[in-house]
Amino acid sequence: MEFAGRTALVTGGSSGIGLEIALGLAAGGARVLLPVRDRARGDGALVRIRERLPQAGVELLDLDLARLETVHGLATALANRPIDLLVLNAGVVTVGSPGRQLTPDGFELNFQTNYLGHAALVRDLLPRLRQHGSRLVVQCSLAAAHVQLDWDDLQGERSFHAFRAYAASKLALGLFGMEVARRSSASGWGVSVQLCHPGVTPGSSIAPAIRAMLPGELVHWASQHLGNSPAEAARTALAAATTDADDVRLFAPAGHLGLTGRPVARAPFPSLCDPDAAAHLWQVTATLLG
Repeated sequence: MEFAGRTALVTGGSSGIGLEIALGLAAGGARVLLPVRDRARGDGALVRIRERLPQAGVELLDLDLARLETVHGLATALANRPIDLLVLNAGVVTVGSPGRQLTPDGFELNFQTNYLGHAALVRDLLPRLRQHGSRLVVQCSLAAAHVQLDWDDLQGERSFHAFRAYAASKLALGLFGMEVARRSSASGWGVSVQLCHPGVTPGSSIAPAIRAMLPGELVHWASQHLGNSPAEAARTALAAATTDADDVRLFAPAGHLGLTGRPVARAPFPSLCDPDAAAHLWQVTATLLG
């Protein structure tokens, strides 16, 4: 894959799938920006990248999607820098954690980390994305295919279930990507959008509370025998970053039920193809972000 001369920003790049996406982009010659919440983990990611790619151009920045002030701060820091590729990969799963959790901004944790923080970042960076004709890659989830947004209870204030909160947040992220694509096409923004999902990745650390409840040997076995490894799972995002498809596709593992395998381009989930829902979410998001 050829990314020479291009600048890519990857959220959630300090570990797991995001780190492998960053490695793939750096191997192709991209300068990779890694905005991280935890600088120590970010430093560890830099070490791992440079062990494999000593000449990699990688830079750490600060971002905590659960704190909107850091989202706006990152956008300000990047105000005069090109961004050719923006990969919305970071995510959290609170399954196994106790109850509904709020961010410092007062939003439900899944909703803000997986969706609203990313939406704020795209909105803040949109002038730069339009100026450079950038590609937006949106990391969805299989869970997004099996849920609908409850417009009267988007953040689970009346009825909360952790997995549904996660699934709804990933559905919202995918719908937001579809709406960016629609608006870009209608208004000549020049921003292209592609979706992806990694399949099942037991080796990822996205749900530490679940992993903590399981015997270590079981986690290791699942990582070796079930689903994709993080490196394999990253291939769908890299395919989405490089495709020349004109329309929005969902890059997913080719295997049974989209759980494992090489990346292939599919039609987006039906749940992502509701233009009215996407347009309504855009307006709701604008209101929430002020």
